[in-house]
Amino acid sequence: MEAIITAITDFIWGLPLIGLVLCVGLLLSIGSGFFQFRHFGHIMKNTFGLMLNRDKNEEKGLLKPFQAASAAVGSAVGVGNVGGVATAIAVGGPGAVFWLWVCALIGMMTKLVEVTLAVHYRNTDSDGNPYGGPTYYMEKGLGEEKGFKIWGIPAVVFGGGIFATFFFSVQNYTVSEAVASTFGINMIVVSAAFCALAMGVVLGGIARLGKIAEKLVPFMCIFYVVGGLFVIFKDVENLPHTFQLIFGSAFKGTAAVGGFAGAAFAQAMQNGVARSVYSNEAGWGTSPMLHSTAKTTHPVKQGLWGSFEVFVDTMIVCTITALAIVNTGMWQSGLDGAELTLEAFELNLGFAGRCVVAISIFLFGVTTEIGWYAYYEILLRHLLRKRPKVKDNILKVFRVVFAFPSMLITIFAVVYGMPSGLIWSIADIVTGVPTFVNLLVVLFLAPRFFALLRDYKARHMGIGAIDPSLRLFYEDKNTL
Repeated sequence: MEAIITAITDFIWGLPLIGLVLCVGLLLSIGSGFFQFRHFGHIMKNTFGLMLNRDKNEEKGLLKPFQAASAAVGSAVGVGNVGGVATAIAVGGPGAVFWLWVCALIGMMTKLVEVTLAVHYRNTDSDGNPYGGPTYYMEKGLGEEKGFKIWGIPAVVFGGGIFATFFFSVQNYTVSEAVASTFGINMIVVSAAFCALAMGVVLGGIARLGKIAEKLVPFMCIFYVVGGLFVIFKDVENLPHTFQLIFGSAFKGTAAVGGFAGAAFAQAMQNGVARSVYSNEAGWGTSPMLHSTAKTTHPVKQGLWGSFEVFVDTMIVCTITALAIVNTGMWQSGLDGAELTLEAFELNLGFAGRCVVAISIFLFGVTTEIGWYAYYEILLRHLLRKRPKVKDNILKVFRVVFAFPSMLITIFAVVYGMPSGLIWSIADIVTGVPTFVNLLVVLFLAPRFFALLRDYKARHMGIGAIDPSLRLFYEDKNTL
């Protein structure tokens, strides 16, 4: 079974998908004039710089911009930042970190485009709350604007891929593994408690998720980063060698050393790109669904939060994990998953370091689990939009049962001794299919994004001229 799953993972995350992730991000970056680099200061000023004034402005929407971004960051900054990055290094070597960074830097542009399109093409329900995402821009962008009559096929494939994570989630397993091994609690007990907590949060709906996320996400990120910096700087003299390993093995692979079995160039690239997408979700099409609920006056304005989200998730949080593992030399231990990160922190900070990781994984897992609930709800709302009573009844039931499958995966893994590496291989499979579909659609709808970006630069950056005929929101077409 393990060999079959590994073979499927290698096929899905082979050259076609890796090339698509990198090429789409690069093409969007070129088309925007490398907006994420040239205007990085503007992005930070209008995201991070607005955090202290986050109650200001905006127009119609379910969540405030910072709440939507916090919920999206919370869903992205998850166990992938700890267990996923560790597995990438354990399998692909230090060179995987380089590809993690490359994918994130161009992914900042991919996420900006996804979020912008999701906000532009979103629907407003009878209560005045907006919802959007890839299935929405497939219906309106491909179906209505481009006349692509079979837009439902990519929408079904995408939605099916996303819902596959409902049955194969790594959040519960990784949280249970970390907490159980640190505090000596039975994994199944931790799994059940995590399930109950997640279910209790989502019963309040997406609005409650945003309120919880805006308070919890900044704290959990700072808590983990500060702990990681202590681990890294305790061996600060190793940093030059660490960066040499990361850049030196990015293209030539890594020889076997210690408990590390060795990795070729292809393994470094495959694991770096796959874990980057799983962690920051750029190209996956997931977090744009949360961003689409934001109160905002311009789609690109919320898109900036998408870029910021990728930067925080990968260039800060994932980098802390990667440097801690490589800098301490624990990447040679033969361990993988969350246990590798736990051991790296414990090596330099003792049991306190292990506690930092365990607590962080727990917080990351909670925010990711509840964020993914929001993705499922938005997809269900789109699928059942013409049957409101059925939709309401299904959502009531779904809020109660959604956390159970991930608990069952944990129980199965504990009972049958399933290795964490196999769990992450399954996660790669359910990531790859919707990512492939979404990236092709995003590339096809890129001209709409570029028009919106030009308008945003004219209105908010003083660059170019405003096009008065451009609709900022697709649903406003009947008002012109």
